[in-house]
Amino acid sequence: MTTVFKMNRRWISCSLFATLMTGILLVSCKKKDPPYNNEVSSYSSDVLDKWMTMQLRLMKNATGIPNQAFSRHYVYAGVAALESVVPGLPAYANQYRRWNGLTGLPVPDHSIHYYYPANINGAMASINKALFPNASTADKAAIDSLEMALNTDFLITQPQTRITKSSEFGRAVAVAVFNWAETDGYKNAGNPYTPPTGPGLWKSTPPVFAAPSTPYWSNNRTVVTGSIDNTQPSAPLSYSTDPASPFYQMVKQVYDVSQNLTTDQMAMATFWRDVPGVTSPGHWLSILQQVIRKKNTRLDRSVVAYAMTGASINDALISCWKTKYNYNLVRPITYIREVMGYSSWNSYIGTPPHPEYSSAHSSLSGAAAAALEKLFGNVGSLTDHTYDYLGFAPRTYNSFKAIAEEAALSRLYAGIHYQPSLQAALIQGRKVAANILSGQGHHEAEK
Repeated sequence: MTTVFKMNRRWISCSLFATLMTGILLVSCKKKDPPYNNEVSSYSSDVLDKWMTMQLRLMKNATGIPNQAFSRHYVYAGVAALESVVPGLPAYANQYRRWNGLTGLPVPDHSIHYYYPANINGAMASINKALFPNASTADKAAIDSLEMALNTDFLITQPQTRITKSSEFGRAVAVAVFNWAETDGYKNAGNPYTPPTGPGLWKSTPPVFAAPSTPYWSNNRTVVTGSIDNTQPSAPLSYSTDPASPFYQMVKQVYDVSQNLTTDQMAMATFWRDVPGVTSPGHWLSILQQVIRKKNTRLDRSVVAYAMTGASINDALISCWKTKYNYNLVRPITYIREVMGYSSWNSYIGTPPHPEYSSAHSSLSGAAAAALEKLFGNVGSLTDHTYDYLGFAPRTYNSFKAIAEEAALSRLYAGIHYQPSLQAALIQGRKVAANILSGQGHHEAEK
């Protein structure tokens, strides 16, 4: 009996010690958890990085979608990512969430301790499936495989119930965002349109002579309320065929540049052509991904950057399309052939099938660069490796503004835009980004 009693007493002591240690460990783990409203910042951006890579693949492989239309894929994926982690975002992120008409978002269950990488995973898988319904069988399988692989990784450290609840919340967010996206007007952007005719007005351009692309894109609903207020540029130069006129000299610059392109200027034009490639919105998504990697940005700031750069690009293009189809300005190739008499002249890259003024690429680049500067500050030296996979040499810049300015200048070297169209569009894009990131409709004049 004595022996049994001693054994029982020893067993009880060990049990109490184990229980005590378990409690200490639980308290210790609890203390290490980040504050609830800042929890997203405790995670790396690895899950978002993988989905950025997937979306770039989907953009590159998609067919039948106008280049500028990929701004929608960019922004709605970004909004879905951000909204999927809202329960754990710090207060600063809420100042940017001024979505224009977004309803139906799920209500967070504050009794659930969400695992935010799983929220992102569910949201990004769902929104990309919805935004790319015509993706190839291989690309659709890749979306499913990535979602499954990430969830499997999460289960190494997290219980199944937590992953399931988090993924369900992310998918519910994606459904609401996609339903909102479907009502933005893009389905009517390509409705029949008869362009006006007359001196100095746009007409379809050689060699394809395609119909005007998405003439009603300007009617799309903006993603952020008030984003395009006070962003329209002044009228372009007055049309003239007089060789002494400013208009003629503006076009002559395009022609003269085309006759003496340097190796670097041709490389620049090709690097920023973007189609074939990851598209122009996709090029800036790639730049964002590279910035996040360079700065080792945490998940909270990365999802904000995804959504805000996407919103800036998307809404800048809506503003740009208002300008394009308001002025319907003639493209360089038409003027150079028909007025200047160089009937066999061709631009270095193909001329897009929409009016000249203002430049779409410049407006979206100006917007993206301004948003990135606001969100990340001065990035310092950044080498863009977007087109390494095509064998293009990477290009290095010392600021976001420098990236945008080169993207714009590339269109002059490409032979598809006049210099004033580039400058006007850069300013236009910057104004849109300022509206989105400051919430104000009026800005200081561009220096």
